[in-house]
Amino acid sequence: MTRTLIIFLSVLCSAIPLFAQESHPFSIHDMLAMERISDPQVSPDGLTIAFTLRTTDLEANRGRTDLWLVDADGKNLRRLTTHPAGDFNPQWSRDGKSIYFLSTRSGSSQVWKIALHGGEAVPVTDLPLDVGNLIASPYSNHLAFTLDVFVDSKSIDKTREILDARARQKSSGVIYDRLFFRHWDTWKDGRRSHLFVLPLKEGTPMDVMAEMDADAPSKPFGGSEEIAFTPNGLGIVFTAKEVGREEAWSTDFDLYYAPLDGSGAPQCLTEANEAWDTQPLFSPDGQTLAYLAMSRPRYEADRYRIVLHQWHDGSKRILTETWDRSPSSLCWSSDGKTLYVTADHIGQSALFAVDVKTGAVRSIVKEGSVSAPAVAGARIVYALDHLKSPVELWSVYPDGSDPKPVTRINANKLALARMGDFEQFAFKGWKDETVYCYIVKPVDFDPAKKYPVAFLIHGGPQGSFGNHFHYRWNPQAYAGAGYAAVMVDFHGSTGYGQAFTDAIRGDWGGKPLVDLQKGLAAALARYPWMDGTRCGALGASYGGYMINWIAGNWPNGFKCLVSHDGNLDERLAYFDTEELWFPEWEHMGTPWTNPAGYEKHNPVNFVKNWKTPILVVHGAQDFRVVETQGMSTFTAAQRLGIPSKFLYFPDENHWVLKPANSILWHETVIGWLDQWLK
Repeated sequence: MTRTLIIFLSVLCSAIPLFAQESHPFSIHDMLAMERISDPQVSPDGLTIAFTLRTTDLEANRGRTDLWLVDADGKNLRRLTTHPAGDFNPQWSRDGKSIYFLSTRSGSSQVWKIALHGGEAVPVTDLPLDVGNLIASPYSNHLAFTLDVFVDSKSIDKTREILDARARQKSSGVIYDRLFFRHWDTWKDGRRSHLFVLPLKEGTPMDVMAEMDADAPSKPFGGSEEIAFTPNGLGIVFTAKEVGREEAWSTDFDLYYAPLDGSGAPQCLTEANEAWDTQPLFSPDGQTLAYLAMSRPRYEADRYRIVLHQWHDGSKRILTETWDRSPSSLCWSSDGKTLYVTADHIGQSALFAVDVKTGAVRSIVKEGSVSAPAVAGARIVYALDHLKSPVELWSVYPDGSDPKPVTRINANKLALARMGDFEQFAFKGWKDETVYCYIVKPVDFDPAKKYPVAFLIHGGPQGSFGNHFHYRWNPQAYAGAGYAAVMVDFHGSTGYGQAFTDAIRGDWGGKPLVDLQKGLAAALARYPWMDGTRCGALGASYGGYMINWIAGNWPNGFKCLVSHDGNLDERLAYFDTEELWFPEWEHMGTPWTNPAGYEKHNPVNFVKNWKTPILVVHGAQDFRVVETQGMSTFTAAQRLGIPSKFLYFPDENHWVLKPANSILWHETVIGWLDQWLK
């Protein structure tokens, strides 16, 4: 079968209405069936969008990724790559006639290139290490990417030799002399993620961080948004944290500039700020570097400000000091007069326009979760999801008018999966301050019926359960199983002003618990079809901590509980985790300088009050909230004679990611709710 025919049949099948199939309540199987759009990249002429599309392969128990194209006006959706290996991270060539991308088709992740109008992909790199975070310079014939190398190895090949020699060793012991020794879900082996630049004509990649003991982009979640070529084509700017032995308790990420010709060591551009600096982005005229900066060291949830760095003289101006929101992405308008940014805002992740001259902010897209804004001609292209739809691409005029979808890839699947309607309301929480809550109604809602309640508690704690289509904690999975989902954005949540976010510091079990109690009461009073005698509470990460706290401090609130990756003992958790800046900020010191901060709201001190049936879930590769915390929670429940179960994943980290494991998770969790609430 020809490649053209495969593409045609794929697009045709995705567009055929599924008249023969009956609709059904949304479930985990529908969630996994959704095609996941990510990394949209607009062509240099603004007419075409390349993006990555992830399809869940249940048989292989993983996601499969391919590259797709669509015209910016929504026409001519087509698949660009069909190889069974993973193709991802598309980057346009300067002339817009081809796309560079990463692919595993050679057995490792390497750079490939494919012509826009057909033909087979050709390899660009054949390196002995995996390539990541590809960026193509729009100003010069260079590619940038990252490789994990030993800093003192001096070459890519030497790193490969060291790894091969280690693999031949019979001993398995590893010696560490400083933190981190492991991070998120990975044990450290001495390598750093370094930024390399490849001149396409010469073809020899150069490590622009050759002597730096740091990672770029930041680990574990940083990406290509932390790297930018300079418009003059002579250098590159990137985010890194080079702080030596303080790495585990410092958030001093800085911006560095490195020349592409290797003529000098990287120069720190933000040395004066000891807090987080990131996401460099040059204006269209190359005169201004915009970036995001926090102001308080060792606090990962501080408010980002937009800073404008004048490239010709190094002067800086904080653009959004008076705007009480924290931007999460940046995009310049074509004329350089406006920055388009996304930020959490009252249960949404909205799109805003910031005037570069005055700092004035106005809304463009107010509802849903917006990400990846980019200019495409006279319009802004962005990714949008909400509580009843996964990500699709949309576009809108800069004044907020005429929003319309660019893709409808999941339309047929959404038509077959019946979902619950959702609402947001406000109530008076701690000290009568305004707190917001979302509810999702059960599928096929009947106001004459009484429904059990799934009370979902978000993690972070600086996070939000907002208008977002989540792939792990999706309230529609509970609505489809016949539950009303209730989600309170308690004190500590993002999108309600920095003071609201900061309010949780040193008070993990105080204000948030009051908000949760008052929020549930407000929901039960507002919606009489919710059955207050049949409520179960569920949470992960900080939400799991809160479940353990609720077990001892709100023991009559629920018929059952689900604690996923939650701390039982905050004091001991400090010594087990990896990013020490987090507990040191949240509990206002270390356990030996401020022991009261760790004991004030420590769930382990209230185990004696437990009586509610509890399901405990934990992953062995979770190095942030270690597995022994979950084991301890289950042990306590068992010793007290409380009905309890322990779902353990030896191959998952802080999240449950593998499709088969996700199915087991949902079946077990919803089965636990059914056992006690139905």
